[in-house]
Amino acid sequence: MATGNITAAPRDNWGSKLGFVMAAAGSAVGLGNIWKFPYTAGENGGGAFVLIYLAFVIVIGFSVMLTEFAIGRHTSRSVVGSFKSTDKRWSFVGIIGVLSGLLIMGFYPVVGGWALAYVPKIATGLLDTPEAIGDSFGGFISDPVQPLLWMAAYLVLNIVIVSKGISGGIEKAGKILMPLLFLILIVVAVKGLSLPGAGAGLEFLFKPDFSKVDSHVVLAALGQAFFSLSLGMGAMITYGSYLKKKENLVQTTGMVVGMDTAVALLAGIAMFPAMFAFNMEPAAGPGLVFVVVPQLFAEMGHVGLLFALMFFVGLTVAALTSSVSLLEVVVSYLIEEKGMKRVTAVLSASCVMAAMCVFASLSLGGVGPKLFDTGVFDIFDLLTDKVFLAVGGMFICIFAGWRLNRIDLEKEITNNGKVSFPLFGLWYNLVKYVIPVAVAVVACAGILSGFESGKGAIMILALVIIGSTALISKKL
Repeated sequence: MATGNITAAPRDNWGSKLGFVMAAAGSAVGLGNIWKFPYTAGENGGGAFVLIYLAFVIVIGFSVMLTEFAIGRHTSRSVVGSFKSTDKRWSFVGIIGVLSGLLIMGFYPVVGGWALAYVPKIATGLLDTPEAIGDSFGGFISDPVQPLLWMAAYLVLNIVIVSKGISGGIEKAGKILMPLLFLILIVVAVKGLSLPGAGAGLEFLFKPDFSKVDSHVVLAALGQAFFSLSLGMGAMITYGSYLKKKENLVQTTGMVVGMDTAVALLAGIAMFPAMFAFNMEPAAGPGLVFVVVPQLFAEMGHVGLLFALMFFVGLTVAALTSSVSLLEVVVSYLIEEKGMKRVTAVLSASCVMAAMCVFASLSLGGVGPKLFDTGVFDIFDLLTDKVFLAVGGMFICIFAGWRLNRIDLEKEITNNGKVSFPLFGLWYNLVKYVIPVAVAVVACAGILSGFESGKGAIMILALVIIGSTALISKKL
C-alpha cells in the first residue's frame, strides 16, 4: 500500500461543525449558482427544469458529495493522497482533481475580478446610462490592463485567506461570507418580488410545464445539479480530509447541499420576477450578470444603486468562497506530496494561477496565444466544464463502489455504527451502479456538444490529458 510523502507537521482540522458547513457550502456556492442556474433555468423552460434539477440534487448531488466527504475523512489526506494511500494505481483520479482546480483557477479569478471591479463601477455611476452598460462591459473585459489589476486584487484575497490555514483562514472567512451572501440575496429577492408584475417570474420559475421537457432539458438539469455542487474537482475530498471523526457526515452533507440549492433558488427569485416586471430577457453567460442585471437595477431608480452594490458584493463573496476551496485543493497537494510549507505552497500555486489568468484575461481581448483557434479562457473553461469534472466525479464513484471496502465505507459514514443511516444500502448501490452511468452520460453529452460547437480538438486534448495522467500514475 502506497503511503506517499507525509509531513511531520500536525494536520489542521475544522474548529467546528458550523465552520465546516459554511466553508463547504461556500465551496459549492459560486458564480454558477448566481448566473448559470437562472440562465440555464430560463433556457430550459423554467419550472419543469427546476423540479428535475432538485430531484437530481437530492439523489445524485447528495450521494456524490457524501462519497467525497467519506473518502476524504477516511484517509485524512489531500485529494491525491486519498487515492494513493488506498491504491497507487488510482492516483490519477486525484491528479485529475488537482488539474481541475488548477485549470479552473486559471480563469475563475478573472471573472472574480470582474465582480470585484463592478462594486466601484456601480458606485461611480455605471447605472446612470443603462443603454451603455453592454458596451461598457465589452470594453472593460477586452482592455489589456484593467481586468488584470482587478484579477490580481481578487487573487490576493484568496492568498490571504488560504495562507492562514483551515481553521484560521478558510473557516473564519466562511462564517462571515456565507451569512452575508444569504442576507444580500434575500434582500435583493424581496425587492424583486415587490415589483408590479413580479408574479409572472415566480410562476415561470416554479410552475412546471412538462411539455417543454426533452432529453436536452434532463441532461441540462443533471449537469447543473452536478457542477453547481463543486463535485468531481477534489474540493470536497480535501475539505472532508480536515473533518474530525465525531462529525455526522450524512447530516453535514444534507446541510451543505441544502444551502447550495437555496442560494441557486434565491438567485432565480432575485432575478426572474424583476426581469418579468421590466420585460427583460436573460442573456447567456457573463452577459446575464454584468449587462442584464445592472440594467435591471438601473430601471429601479435611485434605490437600484443600493441593491446593485449589494448584488455585486454578494457575487464577489460567492466567487471568493469557491476559489478559496480550489486553491486549497492544489495547496494541500503541494504540502502533503511535495513537503512544502503552507505559505510557500500558497504562493507557488498562486504564481502559476496568476500566469494562467494573465493569458486567459488577455485572450478575451483577442490577445495572446490560441490553440485550435480557441482562446486560453475558453480552453480552460471547456476542459473543466465539459470533461474533467464529469470524468473525475465518475471515477470517484467507481473508486468508492468498486475499490473501497463496503464495510469500511459504512463504518466511516455511520461513525462506527453511532450514526443512523438506514438508506446506506440505497446510497451504496446508487454510487456503485447508477451514478457512474448517469455522470458518464453527462460527460459524453458535454464532449459531443464540444464537437458540435466546433471545439472537437479541445475535447480530444482533454481525453488525451486524462489518458496520459492515468498511464503516468501507474508508473510512478
